[in-house]
Amino acid sequence: MSLPTKIEKLLSCQIGRNVAQLTRLASTYNPPQLNDFQVKNESFLGYLRGSKERIALDESLKRLSREMLEVPIVINGKEYRSDQSRLQQAPFDHSLKVAKYYWATPNMIREAIQTCNDRREEWERAPLSEKINIFMRAADLVSGKYRSDMLASTMLGQGKTIFQAEIDAAAELADFLRFNAFFAKELYKYQPISDQPNVVRNSMRHRGIEGFIAAISPFNFTAIGGNLASAPALMGNVVIWKPSDTAILSNYIVYKIFHEAGMPPGVINFVPCDGPIFGDIITADPSLAGINFTGSVNTFRFLWSKTAQNLDTYRNYPRLSGECGGKNYHFVHPSADTMNVAVNTVRSAFEYSGQKCSACSRLYVPKSKWPEIKDKISSICDQLKIGSPLDHQTFTSAVIDGKAFNRIRSYLDHASSSKNCEIIRGGQVDESIGFYVQPTIIQVHDPNDRLMKEEIFGPILSVYVYPDSEVKETLKLVQSIDYALTGAIFGQDANFLREATEMMKMSAGNFYINDKSTGAVVGQQPFGGARLSGTNDKPGGPHNLLRWTSPQTIKESFVNQTEWRYPYMME
Repeated sequence: MSLPTKIEKLLSCQIGRNVAQLTRLASTYNPPQLNDFQVKNESFLGYLRGSKERIALDESLKRLSREMLEVPIVINGKEYRSDQSRLQQAPFDHSLKVAKYYWATPNMIREAIQTCNDRREEWERAPLSEKINIFMRAADLVSGKYRSDMLASTMLGQGKTIFQAEIDAAAELADFLRFNAFFAKELYKYQPISDQPNVVRNSMRHRGIEGFIAAISPFNFTAIGGNLASAPALMGNVVIWKPSDTAILSNYIVYKIFHEAGMPPGVINFVPCDGPIFGDIITADPSLAGINFTGSVNTFRFLWSKTAQNLDTYRNYPRLSGECGGKNYHFVHPSADTMNVAVNTVRSAFEYSGQKCSACSRLYVPKSKWPEIKDKISSICDQLKIGSPLDHQTFTSAVIDGKAFNRIRSYLDHASSSKNCEIIRGGQVDESIGFYVQPTIIQVHDPNDRLMKEEIFGPILSVYVYPDSEVKETLKLVQSIDYALTGAIFGQDANFLREATEMMKMSAGNFYINDKSTGAVVGQQPFGGARLSGTNDKPGGPHNLLRWTSPQTIKESFVNQTEWRYPYMME
């Protein structure tokens, strides 16, 4: 008998004794059989006078304006209060108190950590289908039963107009919940290759991460808060959610929606508290599994530094996911349509008072186009109404609080005193009623001025006028900035668009051509950037969920080995 024949016979005998048992063997792990479903983006409602949604919104605004809601700390489903009570006030009206809330004490934060550790295994074992059902119910509650309350709380507490609140607190939050459920389901469709399934079957399952996730959310998007807390939970993790003090009311309503949708107590814990104390306690705990963050560069660096200092104490390497804002640009080519530039720039720079991570803060314009673009932008700005978001004619309202107001005013003071800066329009501020900053356009003659490099997070548009002959040189200047979140190029020259798109590849995580740098939609433009702008984990897309799972591959063998020697050793 030849050697190949001997080997074949040897293997076939081993396999033969086991194949007959396949029908009797219970598999170690069966990938979940999930019902297939599709999702689509939530449609925007119009809120026209007399419409059903407008009537419901007006009723919610009246009720929430009249009732100052008390917002508790919630740990394991139980409400707590401390002696550190605070008030959330409307940024556009100092006299309007939106909510009373409490800061958690250090012991409460530690109790939340212990709750997470106690609840983790049970939640992690819950079937993905169950988690998906919770998310889909929550999305329906956001877009249906609680839609008007979501908008009203975001308008009152965060100063958003109807449209800005609609695209955020209703549409985007519902989209995050539905699309994340869809992405999780699709993620499970991948299974490793099994070349000989009757001999060896390979499979993969997605586990939660041992420990707890800290979700630290910003004021400017209600939807971001809901997503930072819920996306890790979908993948089997337990979460401590620290909301922004200036978004307490809307974030608490989101938390209650999760509870009503069926989220078990202790899976997401709602813990308002002092930021530095929270950071110190979570980063010192050995069970920290990750931080899901949106906020300032300095805060994220603080959290990263504290995590690095304690690295030897952790059971796992904590996942750090952060989005830290930007210094976003619109670059205008001499071939651009000037009206398109003007409209998109005004919307991007001044909607929600420039308090979007993606807001246009830098505008680069060729000298030949500047007079025309300046006139059109100024003409549009002359028509903008700045005031209370409760007035439905308002385009944009006040900035979020006194700290933001003073920071923005310091940049206006710099522009007023610098020989390199010329305030074209705006520049006025008024805090007598609310924290109002007029939309401001500043022509900056030095492209390296701080107005062209530092994130302001307010309604200030800095403009640099470049020579028409220096397109490529100016593009190099644009992309040299330390931030890389969003950017847009405008032009009708196809060669320019193609070359600039390649040249500016690293300048932005979300890149736009002949469109504004704001307005990313879940499932359409997953969001995030690099450099100082963050870790670019793309919430709103499938990649983000991979940050919050710890995959396990499983190899299941149906062959009982009886021979320790390899065939080549039997010659």
